[in-house]
Amino acid sequence: MTGWTDERGKRLSDYPRPSVAVDTALLTVRDETLCVAVVDREGSKRLPGTFLHEGELLAEAVERSLQQRVGLRGVVPRQLRTFDAIDRDNRGRVLSVAHMIALPEHQLIDIGVVPIDKAVGLDFDHDLIVAEAVAVLRREYADHPDPARLLGECFTILDLHRTHVAIDPTTAHKDTFRRAMKRELVETDQMETGTVGKPARLFRRT
Repeated sequence: MTGWTDERGKRLSDYPRPSVAVDTALLTVRDETLCVAVVDREGSKRLPGTFLHEGELLAEAVERSLQQRVGLRGVVPRQLRTFDAIDRDNRGRVLSVAHMIALPEHQLIDIGVVPIDKAVGLDFDHDLIVAEAVAVLRREYADHPDPARLLGECFTILDLHRTHVAIDPTTAHKDTFRRAMKRELVETDQMETGTVGKPARLFRRT
């Protein structure tokens, strides 16, 4: 709208414009441990991210950052929330629209990941972004069997339980866990293969 001003008589250009960044917590389970992807840039560690370009959507910036920083394509992280502490970036006023996604290990096989308890001292406030992403993931895994589908289509109860424990160490013991998850599981006619001893039954999500 040409000539628009607000109630104070100011135009949009009269207000300071903070930079906008996108940062993504890429989570996975590796060696029965919850991990997050970390980018090492000249000795400083941070989540993969970038600044929003003019004329670019947030989702496009996230896609671009993942391709450029970690070589990851074809995934769609979701928004976590905006981190806007005044002093979060020593380069100037920067808002970060944080995103998150949990992926199977094989999708991050060539990407550097670290256990979440070692993802500390990251640049800016990325420690907080990781902590919040983990908290969201744990809430989702509390009531549903592997909602992020880190496992394959079919899996044993033991593998499912191990995955949940990796994400949240407070997960109930196996028998209690199985009863809680049973309503969302379907027993298949398949058995696991390549194991020593009696093979276990495979299940799938409803």
